[in-house]
Amino acid sequence: MKTEAELKEIVKQKYAEIALQDKETNMSSCCGAGGCSTEIYNIMSDDYSTLDGYHADADLGLGCGLPTQFAAIKPGDVVIDLGSGAGNDCFIARHETGATGKVIGIDFTPAMIEKARANAETRGFHNVEFRQGDIENMPVTANIADVVVSNCVLNLVPNKNNVIKDIFRVLKPGGHFSISDVVLVGALPEGLAKDAEMYAGCVSGAIQKTTYLELIEINGFEKITIQKEKAIIIPEDILKNYLSPSEIISFLEGNTGIFSITVYAEKPMNSKVCVPGGGCC
Repeated sequence: MKTEAELKEIVKQKYAEIALQDKETNMSSCCGAGGCSTEIYNIMSDDYSTLDGYHADADLGLGCGLPTQFAAIKPGDVVIDLGSGAGNDCFIARHETGATGKVIGIDFTPAMIEKARANAETRGFHNVEFRQGDIENMPVTANIADVVVSNCVLNLVPNKNNVIKDIFRVLKPGGHFSISDVVLVGALPEGLAKDAEMYAGCVSGAIQKTTYLELIEINGFEKITIQKEKAIIIPEDILKNYLSPSEIISFLEGNTGIFSITVYAEKPMNSKVCVPGGGCC
């Protein structure tokens, strides 16, 4: 079993490669993890192209939802995007928050930060900032964000509780998040669950849906709502790289489900949860 540090390094290396690929290559792969399918299809991501503020060359096709569509961003808001990639969700958030707001994208892959900064500079988006850092310990002060968004990123982090705890820290009282992510119902077959490439490909890093929602609740959030949910089907030409023929049949006929969910939750105005850096302890 790989350590948290080893899994993070796998993800960092893989997403450094992805930063240099085009969208079509990423979308025909396992959430960008590699050209592992002979079919032409998109396993995870939804279509951003109809949203205001969309810029095609900032869209790497790596998401599993449309969190910015559900995030209720208002003019003047400060928005943080976790795992900001080439800047796609940040630029859509900027359209919503306007010139009086600010958007901060956080990513721990240097190649992604470089690409996102170049995209922002080309467009003259001076109220969009990209910071390199770990989303378990974001390089921002407490109580700064009105809204946090993220698209198919928490499943790449071994310690999801730490991320949710830090989201609580950086949100202002009364602030909220809208996060799209991959979750499970039932246990994955061992071949999928232990494979490092499938971890970087978003699948084996996912946790149970009930556990995911419980982590949000125990960290002090309220008004937890699933805004959207859809099943993710992994085609057989991908599964055969990780499972035997009999395991594939068992997996496809079993009760295990892989889902993309978009979750909304709010930080209470009068929070009783004290977090380091929050000024309460």
